[in-house]
Amino acid sequence: MGLLENLGFVFVAGFITALATGVGALPFFFFDDISDRGNVVLWGLSSGIMVSASVFGLIEEGLAEGTPPQILAGMAVGVVLVVVAHDVLMDADIDPREYEEADFKKLVLILGILTVHSFPEGIAVGVSFADLGLEGGTQILGFTVPVLAIFMTIAISIHNVPEGTAISIPLKAMGVSKWKMVWWAVFSSLPQPIGAVIAFAFVRVARELLPYGFGFAAGAMIYLVLSEFIPEALEIGDRLPNGGKPELVAGIVLGVAVMVPLAFV
Repeated sequence: MGLLENLGFVFVAGFITALATGVGALPFFFFDDISDRGNVVLWGLSSGIMVSASVFGLIEEGLAEGTPPQILAGMAVGVVLVVVAHDVLMDADIDPREYEEADFKKLVLILGILTVHSFPEGIAVGVSFADLGLEGGTQILGFTVPVLAIFMTIAISIHNVPEGTAISIPLKAMGVSKWKMVWWAVFSSLPQPIGAVIAFAFVRVARELLPYGFGFAAGAMIYLVLSEFIPEALEIGDRLPNGGKPELVAGIVLGVAVMVPLAFV
């Protein structure tokens, strides 16, 4: 397969992860609300999945390609870039309830903020496809797909479902229609296929930087879990007994339990 075909395949994989965010809005087709307890568990689930994918997927593969200092350097760069990007956009933080009422300039700003939050997942998908078309993978639609790429695509897709739910909760309170909630949930993850294509193209051209790429994606995702997902869960759980910590831990354990078996398939 040529470069354009490979880029298209990686884009589709990234777009699948974005579509999975829309799945998070589907519970509102059947239920009017999701409890704080359930919301905390979902954030914990998402956190457990991202950390597991980072450790058992990206870091492990990175160590097979490079050295621990290279992985650590990549992780440091990933954290720094997310911190800097977040600080630049911090004063323009966006509530999902503003999606429906945004004009063009506001939508551009929203997309920029969403990019900070979801671009690392796209990069994780992209670097996992570094060996696309090479020996040792699984045949899918005529492409030889690395097992790591399948693992990361599944992991990010599962992780995106509770994110879609979290985005849909305030939209539901606004009275936004169900299908529009699905659309806005998917919209929030549109930077992922773009990030996947950019990361894949980069590591294919500069193969020697692949260990840094794995570290970058892992560092950015783990930092997002520690700086945003867990604090968000604890803020919601503040109204629950024990601050929602048991529910958060249960969600994290469940997320790890879901992903660890996939890592050894």
